[in-house]
Amino acid sequence: MKAIVCTEFAPLDKLQYTEVADPVATGDQVVIQIEAAGVNYPDGLLVQGLYQLRPEHPFVPGMEAVGVIESVGPDVKTLKPGDRVATITTLGGYAEKVLADEARVFPIGPDMDAADTCALLVAYGTSHHALKQRAQLKAGETLVVLGAAGATGVAAIQIGKIMGARVIAVCSTEAKRALALEAGADEAVGYDALKDDIKRLTGGKGADVVFDVVGGAAFDACSRAMARNGRLLIIGFASGEIPKFPVNLSLVKEYSVVGVFWGNFTRYEPKTYAENMAELIGWYAAGKIKPVIEGRYPLSDAAQVLTRVLGRGATGKLVLLP
Repeated sequence: MKAIVCTEFAPLDKLQYTEVADPVATGDQVVIQIEAAGVNYPDGLLVQGLYQLRPEHPFVPGMEAVGVIESVGPDVKTLKPGDRVATITTLGGYAEKVLADEARVFPIGPDMDAADTCALLVAYGTSHHALKQRAQLKAGETLVVLGAAGATGVAAIQIGKIMGARVIAVCSTEAKRALALEAGADEAVGYDALKDDIKRLTGGKGADVVFDVVGGAAFDACSRAMARNGRLLIIGFASGEIPKFPVNLSLVKEYSVVGVFWGNFTRYEPKTYAENMAELIGWYAAGKIKPVIEGRYPLSDAAQVLTRVLGRGATGKLVLLP
């Protein structure tokens, strides 16, 4: 089969589109013929050796995929060949086929769009966990979403509105701000005067919850614009700068800085993770959430697509099609 292979931690243009051996299902594993593979920001960090996980080489990146089960191992109990499914994997998604553990495979309906489903897995899964379990967002609170035009940002806007929050989207361009408003945000602002804008839009109170995938100067601004009992969620550092936090701000203003590592959540709390996914799929079926899909690209274009994602040029979700 064809796959994208990382042979060394190196710049994105060193990724290879090449032939590799087909996976074989053993134990409780299944082999999935992939329809679409989602592209995520951590994928680009991973292949450059800049992520928490550092797998042995060579490896195939990609953590989410949608497709049809081709074969199953002898210990699989709930799935069979021909089932249409989605999966979260540590590696292997950027390929024509992927091997997945039965416990990390979710049956999906025949009419669910493959790209939409990819978005529900990591982007919506991360945002849902962040707002529901980590922030415990309440109706009537103000949620500030950084990077609001990206896949996780759009997800946070839509989920925040379902949970009853007032949502302030933060985006770098007018076009991205327009997309965030279309996704359901109540207000959309830029980064230049972020602290002042948050204070202005909250009547001086500050943000109850900040969803931060950006870090850097944007984190610094938000750390000075938090409401009492607020929750500043640390999700990622798309700016490329991991900020330093002056802890006296948390003391004086009485707010919490909360880490969000969705991958750990899925491993340590599988039951809650499954409940979250069921809720997301239900919301999707009911038309309450709708991913923004920017583009569907050939698998061979993985390096260029990752470059776009890491450069913060993408809006919504991007997927690869084998």
